[in-house]
Amino acid sequence: MPRVDDKRGRGEGFEIVVDGTRFRAYPGETVAAVLIASGWYRLGESHRRKRARGIYCGMGICYECIMVVNGSPNIRACQTRALPGMIIATQCGLGKIDVES
Repeated sequence: MPRVDDKRGRGEGFEIVVDGTRFRAYPGETVAAVLIASGWYRLGESHRRKRARGIYCGMGICYECIMVVNGSPNIRACQTRALPGMIIATQCGLGKIDVES
């Protein structure tokens, strides 16, 4: 699905990668805004029932939009600004960090 392409006041675009797919982003957009504008609505899945999760509140209160951003889990996509070269993955469940002893 093509992204809405009205370039008024957007600035120079850049790419982010989500689950291996490249998305066009613009300065000031959140990760969630980039994905929604591109037609991507599934940001992860629930821990217990493995149901799809996406944007719910859009203001960082509900934590439904948590994703793995540059290797760090539990990052709220609705509150995180997209930056050039970000590597993002959908998060399945609670999102744990493997800690080496």
